[in-house]
Amino acid sequence: MSFFRYLRAQLVPACCVLLGAAAWSAGAFLLGAELPLILFTVIFALALAALALLLGWLRARRRLARLHRAADALSEKYLLGEVLERPLGGAEAEYYFVMKEVSRAAVDAVGEATRARDGYADFVEGWVHELKTPLTACSLILANGGDARKLRVQLRRADNLAESVLHFARLRRADAGWQIAPVDLRQAADEAVRGEMELLLAAGVRVEVEGEGTVSTDRRALLFILKQLLVNGAKYCRGGHMRIAAGGGALTVEDDGPGIAAHELPLIFGRGYVGGAGRRAGGGTGMGLYLVRETCSGLGIRAAAASEEGKFTRFTFTFPQ
Repeated sequence: MSFFRYLRAQLVPACCVLLGAAAWSAGAFLLGAELPLILFTVIFALALAALALLLGWLRARRRLARLHRAADALSEKYLLGEVLERPLGGAEAEYYFVMKEVSRAAVDAVGEATRARDGYADFVEGWVHELKTPLTACSLILANGGDARKLRVQLRRADNLAESVLHFARLRRADAGWQIAPVDLRQAADEAVRGEMELLLAAGVRVEVEGEGTVSTDRRALLFILKQLLVNGAKYCRGGHMRIAAGGGALTVEDDGPGIAAHELPLIFGRGYVGGAGRRAGGGTGMGLYLVRETCSGLGIRAAAASEEGKFTRFTFTFPQ
């Protein structure tokens, strides 16, 4: 910072000093003070003011030099607010605290973006690993004569995985593009069951749909939620029974599979969580129920889970009025 630039910034105080000197000189002259005394006093005051300006400029220049060095040493410039020197007081102290808040907000935003990026990378990596399973199965089926029914089952699994990663990408956008409209719950449930019929038949899972009801929500998102639960049912409830019930502005999906341990129940909607049943079934991405929860959160749907190990698992979705 040049001295003249600093002087322009101090123009108002400098003008006040000059006006004060002029007023004091006029008053002293009218009161009969000697002219040499008046001149000496004015010159002395102006010299002190100039010295104060010079010292202030030198101090500001040193602080700016240290700040520039600190900025050059930082690879992440948004951290600059964390290394600012704390001023002694006045308005500058208020600017300092404001900059601290801005810096902390920037650090939090970058941290959140980094976690989201890492989470997305982990999901894609897990998704690619999962996708290799049905593709390998398709190759083996074709090598052994090409059973059309088994081939459709594996293609359905691959399609579900592709739909999951596309839905995850949709959720990551600031505007997920929800299209809210009246949706018939019975029709949506029937459509989801038809879409997963190959998997359900291969797993010997019977699905019963009952009840009626219409809610306002995104139809595509609701189908995704239902399909995720049906896929889980085909994976964990082999040879069992599932029931989808609609009514009262809510939708319930229940199965008579192995259930979920009480200590695992609060964790099942967590990102990347694979419970004991999932590990015994060969693992997975642990993202299915997480995507269900995030979808419900975006649409204002209240999701709740209940289970008793060895007896049942029930998911209830209550839609906003």
